[in-house]
Amino acid sequence: MLFRDRTEAGKALAHRLASYSNYMNAMVIALPRGGVPVAFEIAEALNLPLDILVVRKLGVPGHEEFAMGAIASGGARILNKDLIRQLSLSDEIIEHIVAREQRELERRERTYRGQRPELDVRDHIIIIVDDGLATGSSMRAAIAALRQKRPTKLIVAVPVGARMTCSELEALADEVICLEKPENFSAVGLWYRDFSQVTDKEVNDLLERNRKNSAAKSISQEAGI
Repeated sequence: MLFRDRTEAGKALAHRLASYSNYMNAMVIALPRGGVPVAFEIAEALNLPLDILVVRKLGVPGHEEFAMGAIASGGARILNKDLIRQLSLSDEIIEHIVAREQRELERRERTYRGQRPELDVRDHIIIIVDDGLATGSSMRAAIAALRQKRPTKLIVAVPVGARMTCSELEALADEVICLEKPENFSAVGLWYRDFSQVTDKEVNDLLERNRKNSAAKSISQEAGI
């Protein structure tokens, strides 16, 4: 199945996650940037707050689209040691890549979070959302970072992913929802008709829209409307 865009994919995932609608201690966490439009539709449909966890893929030198690991806010780091060994990548090269991606991670954290408090997921049901899973390095780093914060439950939700990756994540998350697990998977973008790059402005706009919508719903509920 080809998704029209991330919005359609998010609505499809929201349908599968309907049982979590209006949960008092549940929230949706997006991996920016591509995961945010998907997660926004889920959060809106389920009437849940939306937040982000910044994760940066560590690309293989010369083939940056191919991940050898990932880092996440909070210091989590995941490395594919077998791949690193096969490519004979030195510690110096790896640390150079980590330092570069750490700078971008911190920039995005400042851009998206601003003055808002640090992400607090303790005792919450967390739905972690991205627009797809290839190697799963970013999602593994996200799970590791969130586990440190002691949530009640971690649910991975993606529209499409490599079959093996989705299966492997079942050992790390409490639940994995992957709508499409094609046999021949090469890249996430091939499963969308529109896979346009998401901008920092779009991320911030969607986060702000969710905050305003959540505030408006709270006021209506308190007023008994």
